[in-house]
Amino acid sequence: MKSEAVDDDQTVVIADYWNHRIIQWKNGDTTNGQVVAGDNGAGNGLNQLNQSSDVLIDKETDSLIICDLGNQRVVRWSRRSGTTQGEILIGNISCYGLAMDKQRYLYVSDYVKGEVRRYQFGENIGTLVAGGNGAGAGLNQLNLPRHLVVDRQQDVYVSDRNNHRVMKWNKDAKEGIVIAGGQGQGNALTQLSYPLGLFVDTLGTVYVADYMNDRVMRWTQGAKQGTVIVGGNGVGAGANQLSYPVGLSFDRHGNLYVADRDNNRVHRFSIE
Repeated sequence: MKSEAVDDDQTVVIADYWNHRIIQWKNGDTTNGQVVAGDNGAGNGLNQLNQSSDVLIDKETDSLIICDLGNQRVVRWSRRSGTTQGEILIGNISCYGLAMDKQRYLYVSDYVKGEVRRYQFGENIGTLVAGGNGAGAGLNQLNLPRHLVVDRQQDVYVSDRNNHRVMKWNKDAKEGIVIAGGQGQGNALTQLSYPLGLFVDTLGTVYVADYMNDRVMRWTQGAKQGTVIVGGNGVGAGANQLSYPVGLSFDRHGNLYVADRDNNRVHRFSIE
């Protein structure tokens, strides 16, 4: 799995990357997952997915928007029962992460071009909002951008995987600001190691899945270092351990959900 989204009723929707499908789990039911997209083998048919890397829930259309990485496209699947195939929203894009703002613009990270673009529905070109200057470590560059968050001001937060940092690009900015990591790869509290999943709260506090450090970190706005809130106890399957965390979500009750890749599980934590 690569990421997950949580609905208002605490339904967890998971991008099941290597099984080429999206699964949802109703609140409290840990035994009966339901396939809601794909699961017809890896392929490029409208009823198939190929390495689904991210998923978001579009409440307005009651649908799932999926980054279909292996097919280089973004697709939408209705959540209504009886749905057997999706529709292509954006084609020919090396997508990895997705986000949507309150104005219903869709944001997509392109890990090959090292950029993030904003799209209106029905548009296939989009507007550059972060990166786009080739892969690199400059403040106007990204290197394998992964997960995204967009705030109410349309500022974009990006986990800049191979630069071991999280960046914030203010709306219409030509370069970003490092808000977590950026001190080289490592496991100090000032460092990250291949960051992936992201969440940003209304105070600007950043939560990041610190993939190779097997931990989730919290960075308050303006902080020079983060704090470990989950994991950080070595790689493992214990209740206080993670094994390559990839995705993060919060529900409306403030519970944190972590997609724990190599343990093939999603944790729910109550965070103080």
